Amino acid sequence: MILAKNIHKIYTQGNCKIEALNGVDLELKKGESLLIVGPSGAGKSTLLHIVGGLDTPTIGEVFFNGMNLYSLKDEERAKIRNKKMGFVFQFYHLLPEFSALENIMLPAFISKDARPTRVIKESAMNLLETVGLADRRSHKPRELSGGEAQRVAIARALINEPDVILADEPTGNLDSEMGSQIYDILWKINKESGTALIIVSHNEMMREDFNKTYYMEDGNIKNKEALWV
Repeated sequence: MILAKNIHKIYTQGNCKIEALNGVDLELKKGESLLIVGPSGAGKSTLLHIVGGLDTPTIGEVFFNGMNLYSLKDEERAKIRNKKMGFVFQFYHLLPEFSALENIMLPAFISKDARPTRVIKESAMNLLETVGLADRRSHKPRELSGGEAQRVAIARALINEPDVILADEPTGNLDSEMGSQIYDILWKINKESGTALIIVSHNEMMREDFNKTYYMEDGNIKNKEALWV
């Protein structure tokens, strides 16, 4: 489903060139889960953003369902991002003026989903139930705890029924107990719905729950583990 080949990312600061990624290869098949771990500055988030069509590689190719993402026009790539990928970030990026339910529905409207509004709302309600927040549907972001806001963000990532969820440090702002609950929700979605999952994290302790674990350091993958779970 996702195949990244020889990914390089070079940033220029004055006369200095910084190579954030140095020839990275990545493969994720339909329904698989991948954990990417490593120290800060290893290139984990940069790789995730390139795989998700959010940032352009300096060198290399990314294929999504057989399509070369970076040979597409910007609007075509954006359409794939909106309809086929769901993103969860460390910061929740919920719009403060909208309720939890409305925040979840927004991506469907932005992508011009053909489903009637009634059906989109019903889907959003079901997703709120999936993440355990059915009773918070009318709450604004300021009325939610950090863990609740992140669960709304997960539901929002799922509203367009994506092929893959890309989560960048999704528990970075949460305590260990709430972080564990977030990982449990993402893991359950992957196993029960078959939605592929890539998580970037500092936490190596959960690697046994993933089909694959990539260890990154200095812009490259130093080690790969495969475990079918």
